Amino acid sequence: MALQTQSLSFSHPGQPTIHFPDFRVDSQNPLLILGKSGSGKTTLLHLLCGLIRPKSGKVTLGTTVLSELSESQLDRFRGEKIGIVFQKPHLIAALNVRQNLELVPYFSKKKGKSAEELLSDLNLLGKKESSVLTLSEGEAQRVSIARALANSPELILADEPTSSLDDDHAEKVIRLLIDQSAKIGAILIIVTHDQRVKNQISNFIEVKAP
Repeated sequence: MALQTQSLSFSHPGQPTIHFPDFRVDSQNPLLILGKSGSGKTTLLHLLCGLIRPKSGKVTLGTTVLSELSESQLDRFRGEKIGIVFQKPHLIAALNVRQNLELVPYFSKKKGKSAEELLSDLNLLGKKESSVLTLSEGEAQRVSIARALANSPELILADEPTSSLDDDHAEKVIRLLIDQSAKIGAILIIVTHDQRVKNQISNFIEVKAP
């Protein structure tokens, strides 16, 4: 399985068109997308998961060209094939840790790893019945990673996963992402401005504002 971009561009209303470099990435080689704030790296992440459509060019995951799918097909495709780790965990406060993970297969209609197995892999099994409001920042980020893995995706996209973490926790989070994506054979792409991550992932592209 591989993800590939070709001649990809996007323009926000009233803004110059951003042209992105072509790249191809597979499950054997995690990729960093580096860039300063405002460079367009989050826009690229949204293009890679089909949340927005390109002005030109295409994103292909496996044999599927995302822009050729309808909105309902894209929603289903994301639910089955893509796991996203957001910069902020966005956990549902009314649910405990286990229930937050169990929502993923419920909505994606795809059976992946059990919540208990995921939490055990990320050393969080003891927190499965805890309120997400009681989690530390590092624990909440690990739950966010577990949620992204819950549908056993083919592509994992992580948006600034280390931006608010100190060096020790940042290193652990990246190692978790690398190890867990390798365990399920998923493509891993990390979008970040954090140069520290290059210490663990040497494969990168840089996005620059037009």
